[in-house]
Amino acid sequence: MSGLFRKDIKVVLVGDIMLGRSVMTTTLAKNDYTYPFWKVASELKQADIVFGNLESPLVEGCPKTDTGMIFCADPKMVLGLTFSGIDVVTLANNHIGNYGAGGITETKKTLTEYGIDYTGDGNLAVKEVRGVEFGFLGFNYIYGKPSAYDLKMIRESKKLVDILIVGVHWGEEYQAKAGVKQKEIANTLIKEGADVVVGHHPHWVQEEETINGKPVYYSLGNFVFDQMWSQKTKEGAAITLTFRNKELIKEEKEDVVITSLGQPEFVK
Repeated sequence: MSGLFRKDIKVVLVGDIMLGRSVMTTTLAKNDYTYPFWKVASELKQADIVFGNLESPLVEGCPKTDTGMIFCADPKMVLGLTFSGIDVVTLANNHIGNYGAGGITETKKTLTEYGIDYTGDGNLAVKEVRGVEFGFLGFNYIYGKPSAYDLKMIRESKKLVDILIVGVHWGEEYQAKAGVKQKEIANTLIKEGADVVVGHHPHWVQEEETINGKPVYYSLGNFVFDQMWSQKTKEGAAITLTFRNKELIKEEKEDVVITSLGQPEFVK
């Protein structure tokens, strides 16, 4: 039995990770770049792969602010990601370009230097765990739908990996239910080859469903964020997917709550 379970692979999916604005100023005041992840790191580190949505570019000279909708974070905030065992992030969202192409380039450079893979830049990220290859794609569909190029990328990526996980930025903010457009896109992504679809952007947790035997999580809500002004924006979800012999054998959902500004913990 122990030999069988040693082959099990656990992949954890988390929601929006925004390391700027008040998350950064609070972290700097604590003088510890790992502050946002203090209460979740030990559990996340037990997973083989952790995948989330990085909602803020990492740029040198990022100004300290607690207001505004232009996000950035000090590059050293990446230490929180490595401390907590986050392995892959998607950059396909509406804030990663807040500091232009240069900010995106700097973000990718920092992530690479610290051993964190990224997707959402027209690329497939691949992580191999005990002989099983997991692929990660990221797309931003807040304003549009999958292009022919996107669909071809999904089909071609699926040929290269055993499990294809697609992160999607979509939907309406502060809505508890996925919209018609999200449902349509999810069906298309599964049809083209996605094995798992995980959504971000609404800042609230939305429902999940199974399409052709494949799980779709429409929104996991906030994971690390500074939206402390409502209960729903302080709540999120983490999904643990267990794979055995390249097959998904278990899905576990764990509630998350941001109890202190920018600092989530798992609800037991």
